[in-house]
Amino acid sequence: MFSIEDRDGIKELLTEKARSDSRVVAAAAVGSSADGSDRWSDIDLTFGVADGVSVEAVLATWTQILVADFDAVVLFDLPVLSTIYRVFLLPGILQVDLSFTPAAEFGARGPRFQLLFGEAVEPPRSAPPSSENMFGLGVHHIVRAHICIERGRPWQAEYWIHEARDKALSLACRRLGLDGSYGRGYDSLPPEVRDGLAGALVRNLTEHELRRALAVAMAGLLREADDTPEAVGRVRTMLEELCRPTPI
Repeated sequence: MFSIEDRDGIKELLTEKARSDSRVVAAAAVGSSADGSDRWSDIDLTFGVADGVSVEAVLATWTQILVADFDAVVLFDLPVLSTIYRVFLLPGILQVDLSFTPAAEFGARGPRFQLLFGEAVEPPRSAPPSSENMFGLGVHHIVRAHICIERGRPWQAEYWIHEARDKALSLACRRLGLDGSYGRGYDSLPPEVRDGLAGALVRNLTEHELRRALAVAMAGLLREADDTPEAVGRVRTMLEELCRPTPI
């Protein structure tokens, strides 16, 4: 496992390399790299690329640097609008996330953004998904889980139960002002909220267990969607009929 000293040293080296790259006109630390990391945090840096310079070309050069100088392995890319995120894994299981954006669009895409050098613009913020949309997705997942159980597809059913539980937890985070993305706020939820959804964890793939977990996920979803009473009222009876556990 990487040490804190190793991680901080590599972050500083990458920042200095960015300062010396004429094609990189701005840099920022984002995520946990911006607002205080703990022992297990990764490195998350984002760079603004000079006008007229190909983001893909700069990314290719930086990939060569990471592979040659740090023995990095490329895990995956994530294109988002004009930005390309590339995730690397270094020896010691140190994850390094680098992203590159044209300078004209370089700026904070979330609350955790610490400008290291250069300038940042104020990009348009996309609206977070509404409670109604999150609840609707959860209902969809509940229905799909039920259908998968009926089809005798237990692994797929477990997938949809997990997704439904996630939507219930995300709604709870939204209600309590916590960050629900990637499960960040789940451990900060009150015990009674977490405990109420713990039963939605599938313990085995028998039909009875899948239906039991599905019923708990459904109840949690309905409970956490209390700010969408009209939508809940329209589907409650249907979901409760659908998810009634079968007797042993």
